[in-house]
Amino acid sequence: MNKKTNDELKALVGKATAGDKKALETLVAGMQDIVFNLSLRMLGTFADAEDATQDILLKMITHLSSFRGDSLFTTWVFSIAANHLKNYKKHMFAHYPLSFEYYGDDIENGKIQDVPDLTQSVEKDILAEELKMSCTNVMLQCLDAESRCIFILGTMFKIDSRIAGDILGMTPDAYRQRLSRIRKKMADFLGQYCGEYGSGKCKCKDRVNYAIQSHRINPMQLDYMSATEIPIQTMMDVKNAMEDIDDLSQDFSFCKPYQSSERTRHLIQEFLDSTQLSIIQKS
Repeated sequence: MNKKTNDELKALVGKATAGDKKALETLVAGMQDIVFNLSLRMLGTFADAEDATQDILLKMITHLSSFRGDSLFTTWVFSIAANHLKNYKKHMFAHYPLSFEYYGDDIENGKIQDVPDLTQSVEKDILAEELKMSCTNVMLQCLDAESRCIFILGTMFKIDSRIAGDILGMTPDAYRQRLSRIRKKMADFLGQYCGEYGSGKCKCKDRVNYAIQSHRINPMQLDYMSATEIPIQTMMDVKNAMEDIDDLSQDFSFCKPYQSSERTRHLIQEFLDSTQLSIIQKS
């Protein structure tokens, strides 16, 4: 959907809750990429992000009548999404938690030279790019869920601290302070270990076969390289105001936004076309 004012979004919500399917489809279309990208960064894998996106969008749809217009519609959706994702326990990394210590040790001591060629005739440069996007996204899993959410809202979406504070239930000042500390922690790790975004020795191209062996990437299923990248401005349009918190923003250029998957769009459209929708709207 084209960028809309909050008054236009409120009008769409009113129409949708009154049973206007087109208005509801417009609201869902405007939110699904935003929700998917937040889910992808919070959960670390495309499969988990797809599942969570469906959950969040269905929750948005079924709770539309509770939106009173006291906040921006996008703030309301972000609050639903953030609360859902902070407590999400079904994703892979909930069962296999990571830490910066573990990640650093793997970079320092992983025996990458002992692994045979596992590229299956896929160009190594393509696999290296897939690994770079996957690795930096998975690295976010080294943060606890709330810190991860703070980092994503502030770094990828650049949401104003007052709005982010409302979403996360903290003061703007507390949010800014925590965001600054988390950004520094991430930047320090990248600077120490990553040869792509810092001065470390880790180079994605050197670790491709090791990553395949460790099931971190699959040459036959390149999620990042096959995803449709969308303009960063698409993400920027959802924020209320830009706010300079520190000077580390450019260190995190790996936070690229992607279009939500065709599978997610199809399943949500199936739900919108179902008779279940009319029951929800009458409840």
